[in-house]
Amino acid sequence: MKQAYTFDDIALVPQFNNVPSRTIPSLETWLTKDQKIDIPILAANMDTVIGPDLAKILLAYGSMPILHRFAPMETQLEWVKKFEGKCYVSTGLFKEDNVRLLFDNGALGVCIDIAHGHCSEMIKCIGNLKKTHPKHQIIAGNVCTSMGYHDLANAGADAIKVGIGGGAACTTRIVTGFGVPQFTAIRDCAETANRLRVPIISDGGIRNSRDIMLALAAGASSVMIGKLFALTYESAATRIYNVERGEYDKKYRGQASQDFQEDYYGQVKTNTVPEGISFIAPESGTASKLIDELLGGIRSGLTYGGSKSIKELQRKAEFVQVTSSYGTESNPRPV
Repeated sequence: MKQAYTFDDIALVPQFNNVPSRTIPSLETWLTKDQKIDIPILAANMDTVIGPDLAKILLAYGSMPILHRFAPMETQLEWVKKFEGKCYVSTGLFKEDNVRLLFDNGALGVCIDIAHGHCSEMIKCIGNLKKTHPKHQIIAGNVCTSMGYHDLANAGADAIKVGIGGGAACTTRIVTGFGVPQFTAIRDCAETANRLRVPIISDGGIRNSRDIMLALAAGASSVMIGKLFALTYESAATRIYNVERGEYDKKYRGQASQDFQEDYYGQVKTNTVPEGISFIAPESGTASKLIDELLGGIRSGLTYGGSKSIKELQRKAEFVQVTSSYGTESNPRPV
């Protein structure tokens, strides 16, 4: 039986550094096979995360907004036109005509977004969209195995989302027993990515810049973040005034949560069990502040890795397995 690791189980070993300043490393990376972004950070395409306000900020930093699919088609068309084509859209299965309409109105690409992306219907959907719009980019997911990555890459995906069950509002692993710890999922897929050259988007489990560094070093080209962005001022999450604290909270939910299903479908789907939760947490500040903090950590991390780029980091990365005591030793202990 193979052993698998979460981000908490692994640490990076510092390398010889010939990078004189933390301002020197490039954070440019491949979003898809044919498109680059300036920073390796994406906001999750969830209804309590991404909206027009956050999308503007992401574009200003050189990221790419991937708009969620849980709004009426009229609203999605408005979003695409608003951003003059500088955005991706999202879809589930069996909505190919909607995607084509969004493509024809300027969307650069689509994220085909289902919980278990390693399936025959996903492969059909990728092929059908590539037949009519071969130059539009397709992000497909989610998978957590090298075979899943391989099959979606061979089907024509231009980027693949890796991660099942690691999100802050996800309970898939608890409900079903399935899922691979995120660090190992990335590493396994990256071994195949070295041959097929389809970028990996690590989706789930990001709590700070440390987790981002581990995901990138393991082989991801970018990371997708949900909760951290959901708690920012500009997110699409509902803003709730907390009378006791005199401050605002945000409501974050998984798309498979009971709260979402009752809100979006009017009931929990028949013959399904929710695989996510919803919760309220304190608003954290602006999205710009969050992005600046994360990018600062990444830049610093690249110098510890003796790397001027994400690709160099991946070439030089050396990992060690750590125990739970590593976390205790690593955190401040003022008392």
